[in-house]
Formats: sequence, structure tokens, C-alpha cells
Amino acid sequence: MMITNIYENLVTNLDELVKQYRLLLDCVRKEKDLLISTDLEKINENTALKEQIIFKIRSLDGLRVNYATELANLLGADSENVRLLELAQKMGGAQGDKLRLFHSTLELIIKRLSDLNAENAKYAESALKNIDTAMNGFKDTLMGQKTYQNKGKYQQGPDKSGHLVSKEA
Repeated sequence: MMITNIYENLVTNLDELVKQYRLLLDCVRKEKDLLISTDLEKINENTALKEQIIFKIRSLDGLRVNYATELANLLGADSENVRLLELAQKMGGAQGDKLRLFHSTLELIIKRLSDLNAENAKYAESALKNIDTAMNGFKDTLMGQKTYQNKGKYQQGPDKSGHLVSKEA
């Protein structure tokens, strides 16, 4: 009876974890499109949503560890380094299969998240390089060129982008 209750709590928790990780995966996929489109407002909104989901995942993961540790103690498994696959093996039958399914699902989602996040980091880095290049070009344009006249007096030279010219004739 006690094992069944803890098992059910763990399964409910794992189900919610899978849902939250899928939401996070959708968020990271959307982030890629937003980085490409460079919509800063939507990037900020997506980042806030991503942080909320990560907070929920951390909370659920803490509960998962507690449930898994309790179940490991009751099953005689290693409660110091609880592994879902070990619990699945100890449970056996349909309950064990369900735990194995959660393990493989979470493993796949987390691998995909990791890959997408690495890809997004490249997009973000590229965008930052482009911004840095543009800012340096803008700075050079504003600074202008410094040249000397023949008599040794310092004179501000023409800007790279050209001179402002009066439209009056």
C-alpha cells in the first residue's frame, strides 16, 4: 500500500515534469525563430516564460528526488544515488515499464533541448558580433579622421561617411 502511494506520486510528478520539459522545448524552438527575426520585445517575453518554466522544473525535480528516494528506501535500492532505471528494475512489470518509458522520454527531450540550446547560443553569438561590428562602424563614423596640415596644425578631417552639405543655393 505504501509503495503504491509513493509510486503514484512519483509517476504523477514525472508526468508533470515531461509536460514542463515539452513546454521548455517549445520555448527554445521559438527562441531560435525570434533570434533570427531579432524581435527584441518577443525575445524578452520568451526569456521570461522560459525562466518561469525552468523554475517549475526545478521545483518538480526536487519533489521527484524526494519521491524517488522514498521509493528506493522501501524497495531496498540505493537511496543515495537514486536512478529511475534501478527503480524500474526493482518494481518490475507494468510499473517498471512505465518508469523506463518516463526515463527514455525525459532523456530524449533533454538531449533535444541541449542541442537546440547550443544552436541558439550560436545564433545569439552571431547577432552580438553583428551588433559589435555595427557599433564600431558607427563609432568610427562619428569620430572622423584626424589629419595634419603642412604647417603642423591639427585639423579634423572628413568623416568616412561624407560631409553634411547645405541644400541652399
